[in-house]
Amino acid sequence: MNLEHLVKMANQIGAFFDTMPDRPQAMTDLITHLKRSWEPRMRRELLAYVDHEGGVELMPFVQEAIRLHAATLK
Repeated sequence: MNLEHLVKMANQIGAFFDTMPDRPQAMTDLITHLKRSWEPRMRRELLAYVDHEGGVELMPFVQEAIRLHAATLK
């Protein structure tokens, strides 16, 4: 899968959840969405991007959610 496309999709999904008033719940919901909708290899590639490159092109909300919930995305 193309990393640029994964980042774009993650940011689009994150933009939706970032509008929710309960930030911790929004992060949980974002991660739940990724777990249910993305193939494991897509999630692994996104995690590797955050681990190795810092996820610099991800919006801060998405970066934080992934870092907080990384263990559940594997």
